[in-house]
Amino acid sequence: MGEAQRSRAADYGAVALSETPATLSPARRAAQAVDALRHGWAIHIEGGPVLLPVETGIAPEAASTQMLISCARAITLKLANQREAAVPHAPVLIRGGEAFDLASGLEIADPSLDLVNPMKGPFQAVALTWEEQAAAALELARIAGILPAFLVAPERAGEAHALKVSDLADYTDPAHLMIATRARLPVSASEEAEIVAYRSTHDTREHVALVIGQRRAGQVPLVRLHSECLTGDILGSLKCDCGPQLDAALHAMAEESKQGGWGVLLYLRQEGRGIGLINKMRAYKLQDQGFDTLEANTRLGLPEEARDFPVAARMLELLSVDAIRLMTNNPAKVDALQSAGVDVIERVQHQLPANPHNARYLATKRDEAGHLLK
Repeated sequence: MGEAQRSRAADYGAVALSETPATLSPARRAAQAVDALRHGWAIHIEGGPVLLPVETGIAPEAASTQMLISCARAITLKLANQREAAVPHAPVLIRGGEAFDLASGLEIADPSLDLVNPMKGPFQAVALTWEEQAAAALELARIAGILPAFLVAPERAGEAHALKVSDLADYTDPAHLMIATRARLPVSASEEAEIVAYRSTHDTREHVALVIGQRRAGQVPLVRLHSECLTGDILGSLKCDCGPQLDAALHAMAEESKQGGWGVLLYLRQEGRGIGLINKMRAYKLQDQGFDTLEANTRLGLPEEARDFPVAARMLELLSVDAIRLMTNNPAKVDALQSAGVDVIERVQHQLPANPHNARYLATKRDEAGHLLK
């Protein structure tokens, strides 16, 4: 770390790590930053201030007059101007009349506390001169599954984990994903199935593919991208259609195999459209207050859609699959896979009946997220 950077870190009110080991790869630095945020430790992205996560922070004496939040959350707090509101997941820097500590910062960050603490402020959105670093911090918070909010340059925040903006791109590069193992796995839909497990050297999530039927030359597989849903897939939640969609996809592939074809189910470990299990539960709580699924994510300051579709393309690449028939009603999945180099030669309808608990959810996906009816 140069003298100017040391001076800047000191000015920001916390100490950045003196050196990052030369042997540490960019992706590993980012991975350690995600781990640091989960543990409540500060991070320092080169060129920006030290940032302490509001939700998990373990420095009870830390305080700052500034907070970093997403524009989506700033809109809820009526702090975003018209330009910022056009980019709802851009970072926003706010200043308070009094210093924020972790407790008062959480009242700003967590919408479940809005009804308990309806009067907030006065706050002011101020100019942000380190936007790339701020955007990277919000993305790291999403990956860590915590609320996207930080105390900025707080006093008494402790030592910070150092990294660079460019580390994030290396961390999220799907090229790190490889096949770890595979095995025969008869399932209720088909006894002729194989499970393929994938692992990245930098990411703790372990994705799997279920291949149903025998692969035949020239036969384009029926493919379903299914993002993990603990509540729907395992617990039988009626708030979504995930469990029935998963079951129907497997049976459709089993039927395909009986006709001489084959199918691939990609099970992606990205709960809650990529916002994580805890934040998905927070969104459910907001839905109980009357907000739809997209509004709930916005109030949390999180993206409406944060799934990593290039990972799915990489999984198919490792299976030597470059053309598919995709089971989906979501045109964004088709576009995302095609952008990642997968030839989607057909979109196969995949829709199930609504129930009283998920009717609004399905209507929101149709009316607000552009899902198709057929």
